[in-house]
Amino acid sequence: MKSVNELLKQAISESTCLQENEIFLVRDLFKGYEWNRISRSDRLLLGTLFLNYVHNTSTRLAPIEKTSSGQQRYKVKNI
Repeated sequence: MKSVNELLKQAISESTCLQENEIFLVRDLFKGYEWNRISRSDRLLLGTLFLNYVHNTSTRLAPIEKTSSGQQRYKVKNI
């Protein structure tokens, strides 16, 4: 099983493949079976780390509203 830091690097890398104005959840950056294999506690930590990355790094990603289930949604900004 990958560490949370490795999962964060994978999510950041995958986010570079997204197009402008695309809206996504962190879980969308992983294949379904990969996401399901990550423990719930690691998924929560990964979500927190990804949000911190977006806030503290010059990136083309922007957090928008949360879903009804509390998941943070993100949007790829226009460049």
